[in-house]
Amino acid sequence: MLLSLRSLYNGQEHFEKQYAPALFPRMDGDPFFVVSPVKLSFDVEGQDTGRYRVVGTLTGEIELMCSRCLELFTMPVAADFNLWYVPRVETAVEGEKEVEEDDLATAFYADDQIDLGQLITEQFQLALPMKPLCDKACKGLCPQCGTNLNTGSCDCRQEWIDPRLEVLKKLKTT
Repeated sequence: MLLSLRSLYNGQEHFEKQYAPALFPRMDGDPFFVVSPVKLSFDVEGQDTGRYRVVGTLTGEIELMCSRCLELFTMPVAADFNLWYVPRVETAVEGEKEVEEDDLATAFYADDQIDLGQLITEQFQLALPMKPLCDKACKGLCPQCGTNLNTGSCDCRQEWIDPRLEVLKKLKTT
């Protein structure tokens, strides 16, 4: 999934690409995996300085695990991106450096090629919610027996008493 920058016509070109979900294998520890074709539509504009501006949109669907009920669900993703690609330079930076606004929209390329797989993965990661939910009204799991409360119910006592305060309850009844 590499885009050759040498083939740009007059330093500017529009691309429409589609990638099968099989090109994005699920790795251990990944919070999501791609379940539908990924469509990329973007423009690349080259600068005399070796910088390239890539502006476009990405659409696709990813599968996530709900953080309440632990069931898998599909989430559509439509993300716009506006990135500057600069040549990767191996330099050692000493000490701390403050991250500036422009640094957040900067990516790197090497050998006159942009890795579109990395761009796609990054856009999916940026689209991930802080707390993935299959539904806003997800009831989650019973904390005692583990029953998925969206699909069934249980007879567990839902009242929780802090064991550290159990002594105070005994004082109240006497």
